[in-house]
Amino acid sequence: MEQPSADVEAARLGFRLILPAQILVLFISVFPLLMQFYISMTDWSPLSGTGWWNAWELWNGFANYTDLAGDSRFWSALWRTAIVMLVCVPAEFLLGLALATLFMDNFPGKRLFYSIMLMPMMVVPAVAGYMFFMLFQSGGPLNDILSSLTGMPVTVAWLSDPTLALVAVMIADIWQWTPLMFLILLAGLVGVPEDQIKAATLLGANAWQRFTSIVLPKMKTIIVIALAIRVIENFKIFDTLYIMTGGGPGVATETISVYIYKITTQDLIWGYVAAIALAILIVLSVAAVFAMKRMAAAREA
Repeated sequence: MEQPSADVEAARLGFRLILPAQILVLFISVFPLLMQFYISMTDWSPLSGTGWWNAWELWNGFANYTDLAGDSRFWSALWRTAIVMLVCVPAEFLLGLALATLFMDNFPGKRLFYSIMLMPMMVVPAVAGYMFFMLFQSGGPLNDILSSLTGMPVTVAWLSDPTLALVAVMIADIWQWTPLMFLILLAGLVGVPEDQIKAATLLGANAWQRFTSIVLPKMKTIIVIALAIRVIENFKIFDTLYIMTGGGPGVATETISVYIYKITTQDLIWGYVAAIALAILIVLSVAAVFAMKRMAAAREA
């Protein structure tokens, strides 16, 4: 009988060694996803009186998904999330890029300022939310500063006004996460070849021409990564916002994460929650695939 070759034996050994890890990954990722899809096809909730394994007794097909399509509160929360994302991500990118460019030069106290720049990112989001909750109170520091500057009493109800409350949340998000964008973009700037920049300078290119012709093309992949990270994370904004406004006044600052939290803990309609979460997962997965394709195209360019 022919004995298996050493390569075959090595392959079998490798398979046996990685099998426990494969099973663990399968359990961690695939099982919850399948369970979520299963629950999303039912009207099951913790108040139904049966375990989730018997949720098939409350089977409703795709009713949760059709309800989702007509849920105006869901679409409003999704729209507010998009507004926050469309304002915060570009603002964080531009501020992070400007600061990263400044930090490319040497100046006194650079290390100290570098540490200070990264501090907001280290603050726990819930703590940051409480900080800005106190800052934007009617009798808080911000109104005191505005009163000193204008010479008249300023008592703006930042967190009680539907528009200003959303602005306050966006300011808090920009303050906390611009350092992350700054850190990623600074790493990208450091990786740009200096010899190409020096060559362009010798050929008479000004700072703007060097930046647009050399620096930005070399940073395509880093920029896509930074934007993808912040788009996905901004889509999940919760801690800071919930501490500051709780989604209010009314539902004026209710993003998709806050909406999911409320119907999960208050309404307890978990079958519908599972449908929403699965829909959001699909959207974010499509965004991630798009970002990876952009990165691949940037590397090939």
